[in-house]
Order: sequence, then C-alpha cells, then structure tokens
Amino acid sequence: MDTIKELITICTAKHCTISSCESLTAGLFTSTVASVPGASAVLKGGVVTYFTELKEKLVHVPAELVHTYGVVSEECAAAMARNTRELTDSDYCVSFTGNAGPDTMEGKPAGRVYCAIASKRGVKPFMFQCDAMTRNEVRQYVVDRMAEELLKEVKENG
Repeated sequence: MDTIKELITICTAKHCTISSCESLTAGLFTSTVASVPGASAVLKGGVVTYFTELKEKLVHVPAELVHTYGVVSEECAAAMARNTRELTDSDYCVSFTGNAGPDTMEGKPAGRVYCAIASKRGVKPFMFQCDAMTRNEVRQYVVDRMAEELLKEVKENG
C-alpha cells in the first residue's frame, strides 16, 4: 500500500492522472488505488473488460488483433492501455490481461500475464509468468508489480 500512497502523492504533485483497463484483475488495481485517501485527485477511472467482446466494443481492441495474437498477449495489453488512455484522457493507463489459471488458455500457461503502461510517450509492455500461485495471488502480484512500474514511470517522466 505504501507504493500506492507514494504514487498518489507524486501524481498529485505532478498533476498527472491515471486510469486502468483490467481483465484478469477485474478492477483490483483501480479498487486498490481508490482505497487510499487522495486517490480522487489522480484516478480518473477504470474499465473492466473481462469478456473478449468488451475489449473489442468498449476499448476498441481490434478483433483482428485478438484473432491473431489472442487476449493473453502483449499486443492486446498494449491496445487496452493505449485505447483506454485515449478514452479517459488520462496521462497514464495501466492494463492487465492474462491467464490466472488453473488451465492453459490460448496455448499460454496458467500464470502468464501481460500488462502495459500507456502514456503520451508511447506504450511500455510487461510480461509476467507467475508459477505456483493461486488465481488471487497472481492477481495481487501483478497489481503490486504494476503499481511499482507505474510509480517508476511517473517519477522518471511525469
């Protein structure tokens, strides 16, 4: 939670806003940020696109991209972050998509997660392989890691 508090403090000082587009985390990142006092100064909102059709309809991930790479992909995570940042007119957007398990999905193993941070400078992708974790441990792990990555990004470029 200290990372989220620092993220909110720095974003507030730098007048930066953040948003999210979440699939496997189902709103956990946005909820975690919103649980900290002061979040309303920086958190514009989040979109949960658990179903593939919502990725396509709400945040305009191209169906061809999904068909070619799948929803558990760097390409999908990048499109989710880029498009949601534009939709929310935020300075930064974090996306989360992946396979929390327990079975293989789209040929990707359980625990494979792709995330991205979009800003006006572009999109930075991330891949995690979370082995020997439960579904909720995977979700919490990637939320924590991406909060750290977003904090670094804002410190360096915000």
